[in-house]
Amino acid sequence: MCIKFGILTPNFLDERVVREQIQRMKMNPFLLDKQSPDLARSTKEYAGSFLAVSAATLAGLLIAQRWGDDPVVLLYILPVLGAAIYGGLWPAMFTAVTSTLAYNFFFTAPYRTFLIHSPADVTTVVVLFLVALVTSQLASQLRDQARLAAAHAARNGTIAGFARKLLSCASEQDISQTAVDELADLFGCNAVLVAETNGPHMAASAPSQAALAPSDLAAAALTLATGQPAGRGIQGVNLVDWHFRPVASNRAVLAAVGLARDDGSVPITESQTLLLENLLDQTALAIERARLESDVRDVVLLRERDAIRSGLLASIGEDVKPRLTAIGAAARELKRSGQGSKSVITGIATEVIKLDRYIDNLLNIGPVEERLPISIRNLTIDLHLRIVRKAGVEVHLTPKEYGVLSELAKHQGRVLPHRQLLMAVWGPAHSDQIDYLRVAIRSLRQKLEQHPEAPVLIVNEPAVGYRLDPGRA
Repeated sequence: MCIKFGILTPNFLDERVVREQIQRMKMNPFLLDKQSPDLARSTKEYAGSFLAVSAATLAGLLIAQRWGDDPVVLLYILPVLGAAIYGGLWPAMFTAVTSTLAYNFFFTAPYRTFLIHSPADVTTVVVLFLVALVTSQLASQLRDQARLAAAHAARNGTIAGFARKLLSCASEQDISQTAVDELADLFGCNAVLVAETNGPHMAASAPSQAALAPSDLAAAALTLATGQPAGRGIQGVNLVDWHFRPVASNRAVLAAVGLARDDGSVPITESQTLLLENLLDQTALAIERARLESDVRDVVLLRERDAIRSGLLASIGEDVKPRLTAIGAAARELKRSGQGSKSVITGIATEVIKLDRYIDNLLNIGPVEERLPISIRNLTIDLHLRIVRKAGVEVHLTPKEYGVLSELAKHQGRVLPHRQLLMAVWGPAHSDQIDYLRVAIRSLRQKLEQHPEAPVLIVNEPAVGYRLDPGRA
């Protein structure tokens, strides 16, 4: 985002100074609007210059009676300096000419005429005029530079105070309302902020009863679509009451700010445009900050929700599924022994199978990264699709073999005790049948290891359990 003027950091600005600068911006017409001086002001400045020259002449007449005419010439520099400082270039030029004529009339022979007989007096008058002319130019330039520096300081102070108030806002709605309140106060007009959510609509206004006609909303929509000013005063267009300017970042137009006066005049002048653009840049920064903070909060909530979901899924996989497996195994045992009602046992077994499938589906809807295949050495284990590949070739595994491998893959690098593997794959009823596990491990090594007699993939931890070694071969 391009800021035309350097902005002082609000934390390093004294609040009282900023407040004074803002008041200065409001009250000094030079700082907010370049207006040509009116007739009364011009008359006052020239009259003051004439009186200053008259006072210098009177003082010169008193001095000349005692010390002669030579010291008098320096007195006329003072009115020129005063006119340049308080009136500007043209009053200073007028004073320079008037001072030269007054010195010629009263202090060069023949006296009380504009004639000069002495070459020395001619030189004095010419030098006086040139010195007065140069002095008026320099003093006028210093005055303009001082006023320009004051204008820049006041503008920067206004921007800093504006940014400070926006920083105190937490939500985008608060930022919008604070922005229009400050803009209405600074420029002495009505202000609205139009956002585009399901069509242009007025998000904030100052005063609160401000309203937009359909033509005004159309102008705001044009600004939102093109990022260019629209409305009253733009290329002579005065068919609408509001003047709209974009609130834009480097990426997009975030909103449109509209200004309007009750008398129907153009709300801002050309000299006020730069200040308004700077303030709108600060508004865009604040709105982007609020949106980013909102996105961060949403991401944090999403992560918390995913963490809770992952915990619940892990609980289902580790606590519920083994018990469900045990129920299925018990139902099959009852069916083989012939005890109990076959229809009831069949119904229980069917429902266990359905529940087992539902749990598997539930475990497979985790985050995308949890469904990515696991790569260990030259082995790829896709827990989501239940596919195992060795060097790119699919390997057929029995359900028990796949169950053992998937448990080891989920906790790769960790030693899983015999009892945990047996309960997860065969159920609690077979948690002591280590021979079942050894047979499955031996078969897995035959199918997956390059050298089954010296396994490096499925490693045995004597008297403890097994682990899947993710190290490189």
